[in-house]
Amino acid sequence: MSDEYRTAMKEFGKRLENLAEELLDLLCENLGLEKGYLKKVFHGTKGPTFGTKVSNYPPCPKPEMIKGLRAHTDAGGLILLFQDDKVSGLQLLKDGVWVDVPPLKHSIVINLGDQLEVITNGKYKSIMHRVLTQKEGNRMSIASFYNPGSDAEISPAQTLVEKESEYPSFVFDDYMKLYAGVKFQPKEPRFEAMKNATATTGVNPVATVETF
Repeated sequence: MSDEYRTAMKEFGKRLENLAEELLDLLCENLGLEKGYLKKVFHGTKGPTFGTKVSNYPPCPKPEMIKGLRAHTDAGGLILLFQDDKVSGLQLLKDGVWVDVPPLKHSIVINLGDQLEVITNGKYKSIMHRVLTQKEGNRMSIASFYNPGSDAEISPAQTLVEKESEYPSFVFDDYMKLYAGVKFQPKEPRFEAMKNATATTGVNPVATVETF
């Protein structure tokens, strides 16, 4: 990669990271949380993690036989996605129905991950989504992930818990170790596994994995 490209991507990433933090503060305002609360939780002792991934989905003559990206929720915090402005494919699950997210030029799709569902005690939900292959057109996307630091302690915000929360408390790195093996499974068993592991000292979290 050229130095010019590296410089451009570094600036691109920094601006998106700043945007992600502004969005977190807006979520705090909407939830009645202290400004900066979510950023503080994400920080841990090492600071949040931020990364960008470029994906390419080539055309497929038989899209019904190939899955572009299987349905899943993202493990982390906040995802900022630049979609291809011409080729569709992204869908999200709403009320049990898959809904197309149409291409829209100069737009950013904001997605929430599992950590925000836990911290907000379910006030916000992580979104199940997938990507379908298309017969025509080469689809590209640029996704940037603003995630907690590896040692960040994740738990429901106390001001959002009226009674006992159904969500677990855990260290983000422990959740990621579990998620790596069950990414394409429902999130609820992951939450339950983390909750059980917290209650049982010295036991690593294990989620039930369905086999297809």
